[in-house]
Amino acid sequence: MSGYDGDHVEIHGTFHDKVFGKVGTYIEHYHPPAAAAVQSQIVEGVIPQQPRGFQPREELVRQLDEQVAQQGAAVVCALTGTPGVGKTLLAASYAWACQAAGWPLVAWIAAETEDQILAGLDALAARLGVRSADDDAVVAAGRAKAWLAGADRPCLVVFDNAAQVEVVRRWCPATGATRVVITSRNRAFHRHYPPVEVEVFTPDQARAFLTERTGLSGEAAAGADELAEEVGYLPLALAQAAALIAWKRLDYRAYLHSLRAFPLGEYLSPLPDDPYPAGVAQAILLSVTQVATTVPGARAMLERLAVLSPAGVSRLLLYGTPVSVVDRGSTDKEHVGTHEQQEARVDEVVAQLADASLVTFSEDGSTVLMHRLVQRVLRERAQHESRLTDLVLDATTLLHVFNTTIPDGAKTWGARAAVEMLHEHTNALYALASTADTLSPELIVLRSRCGQYLADLADLDRAIDLQQQVQVDCERVLGTDHPGTLMSRNNLAGAYRAAGRVSEAITLYEVTLAAQERVLGADHPGTLMSRNNLAGAYRAVGRVSEAITLYLAMLADCERVLGADHPGTLTSRNNLAFAYQEAGRVLEAITLHEATLADRERVLGADHPDTLSSRNNLALAYQQADRVSEAITLFEATLADCERVLGADHPGTLISRSSLAGAYQKAGEVLEAITLFETTLVEQDRVLGADHLDTLNSRNNLALAYQQAGRVPEAITLFEATLADRERVLSANHPDTLISRSSLAGAYQQAGRVSEAITLYEVMLADRERVLGADHPDTLASRSNLAGAYQQASRVSEAITLRETTLAGCERLLGADHPDTLVSRNNLASAYQQANRVPEAITLYEATLAGCERVLGADHPTTRIAQLNLDGARAAMRSKRSWWRYLINRKGKDG
Repeated sequence: MSGYDGDHVEIHGTFHDKVFGKVGTYIEHYHPPAAAAVQSQIVEGVIPQQPRGFQPREELVRQLDEQVAQQGAAVVCALTGTPGVGKTLLAASYAWACQAAGWPLVAWIAAETEDQILAGLDALAARLGVRSADDDAVVAAGRAKAWLAGADRPCLVVFDNAAQVEVVRRWCPATGATRVVITSRNRAFHRHYPPVEVEVFTPDQARAFLTERTGLSGEAAAGADELAEEVGYLPLALAQAAALIAWKRLDYRAYLHSLRAFPLGEYLSPLPDDPYPAGVAQAILLSVTQVATTVPGARAMLERLAVLSPAGVSRLLLYGTPVSVVDRGSTDKEHVGTHEQQEARVDEVVAQLADASLVTFSEDGSTVLMHRLVQRVLRERAQHESRLTDLVLDATTLLHVFNTTIPDGAKTWGARAAVEMLHEHTNALYALASTADTLSPELIVLRSRCGQYLADLADLDRAIDLQQQVQVDCERVLGTDHPGTLMSRNNLAGAYRAAGRVSEAITLYEVTLAAQERVLGADHPGTLMSRNNLAGAYRAVGRVSEAITLYLAMLADCERVLGADHPGTLTSRNNLAFAYQEAGRVLEAITLHEATLADRERVLGADHPDTLSSRNNLALAYQQADRVSEAITLFEATLADCERVLGADHPGTLISRSSLAGAYQKAGEVLEAITLFETTLVEQDRVLGADHLDTLNSRNNLALAYQQAGRVPEAITLFEATLADRERVLSANHPDTLISRSSLAGAYQQAGRVSEAITLYEVMLADRERVLGADHPDTLASRSNLAGAYQQASRVSEAITLRETTLAGCERLLGADHPDTLVSRNNLASAYQQANRVPEAITLYEATLAGCERVLGADHPTTRIAQLNLDGARAAMRSKRSWWRYLINRKGKDG
């Protein structure tokens, strides 16, 4: 329960447990309940507020409405123009109108990068109630897009500040009644969507805007037209001018004098390739310098906002900063206070920045927005003053503080929005640092944490992409052998393994372990964790003997370095026990599990989650050893403790309930098992979501119970649905998907649909040989299953070939006395018997029986089956001899 992957230990954390068994993994994930279906208006995203003195520009809004309406469903319009002309506000005007008209959905999505689009659509999917608990961002975004494409009522989606045409087109709904608006400076959008050109204010609009914002009239209004012409009628520059005029109680000519006298060269370097619109840089910097000298903390706040994401900065992020957020390095006592005072101080500063038209807010006031042109001016001023690196470091510190509020591991599921927020702002800082070639170790660490959070959220494609970038950056910035670089390599290997790319994970783990032993030493905690991770990866591909060797060495090292009672040592003992189980050394596994449970009860307490996990693990080992009554007793006690300690709906409790159902099933109490599986599945659907891995495991388990109860048609229906869901959620080659395919083939075989079963088994065997390797235990099981189907179809010679290959693999991989090897030997004997090679069958049955008696004991069910098979073969041999004697005697009499 202390983690979702017992063998994969992240470099920043501790050793984790993993539980064993078909029923799934005993994990701790919290999932908020799924959102209800759309019943009232949904407004999603950071839609800008209407600013003071806003000029409606009704003709442009009307033109925009006509463009998106006349083309039918899902038509997209691109708003293009120079910076500061009001593209975003025009789109916001349309959004406000749609919202006022009662459209069921109005969504605003930042679209500068594909990550932003994915995050926006992911959040929209959650609001729509179509996001499943285990969806990664891509899957959730696809669900949102599908909902929009199927909408039969007008809905609006705005993609703001779009950069790449193909990226936006990929996520635009192609059908339905949804209308889409794109704001962009990229005129390539015009080749695909009808444009609405946004220009600067007309002289009349500029004059009206200035009058509304400044309140100047009569003689005091003289110079308004001259000011508007000076800044090129650009709405953004006029907003800066009007705010400063109103604040300082200036007239237009006084402001013009200050603007023309502003020493721009002292603040910015010349930009011949991409100059600012006329007067805009002076207007922005004039406002900035006036506010910075008047409002304590304004300069620091402006500069933080300038380097963070232009999509907006949540007040929560700003509230979470250290008390010195207002003025870094300030010793002023007034800057020190309670958290409530800190929030009030932040609110006061951003309110005054808004009064100066340097920032705006989202509609609900929760997000602070700074125009990209203002950001650019402030960043280039910092670059001119050689301070941009300091600004990025300061913002990195801010994000590190925010990061402390995000839980890791299982609880990250409840903090998805915070993770996306951190990822968004970290990306913004990374883009700046990469451009300036000033990437800091602190920012690299923050990006690595984002990658780990994405892995915790099962967003593995994005996690892998990010961790690959982090590894490259670590090697370049820190050096190949730096501990941070080794950590990044370990994290990337963990992401590979979680995504089923185990061979890549093993290669990386091996390289990392060798480097850590050389650089850090064999006893360093990071080295011990890497050894544990490599052993777990070996187990995942069936290299159990190598895993056991590593686990044994690691356990000895942990006991010597950490102490016998250290949680890492207890986890190491737990992992070794699982490896023993997989190697068929169940009695040794039970001994270790019992010792681990006793130590955890003594060290951690009877109700600690790790102790509950150990109790569940021991029960699973009892079940594997056919001590089913003891397993059931322990499972029942563990379930009661989980319900009391964790709660009835906790994912760990649901897994415990599923484990108990599996034990009932093995004990032959199939009806009780089905009832418990059905109850668990309903709860997991409600708590975790239909696509959560635990839910899919439970669905597969319930289908197996139906099959055992003879309810084969119901089993087939459930197997087919589970297979389709796993292919969609996990991929066609994921190990769980392969298990579903195998289960469905078995049900087809039981239903007499042997040809369909053979087709599935053949595909399955090819997939496992390709994904897992020819000698993986699951590959050997697939080969055995296909051989069984061949026997049922009377393709006995093909079955014998497969049986012989399987037995050789089991003996080589698992050893001659492993229970799976004994079963494989029995199966080959049955194929020989079916082919009338009875003497060979008897020889194999005798060897199987002797092995079962020696390894399992005379009373073990497998031993009894082996005895019955041998007796049957001997009886068949006697019948055959009697038949030949009859024929010989008959021939003698007839002769």
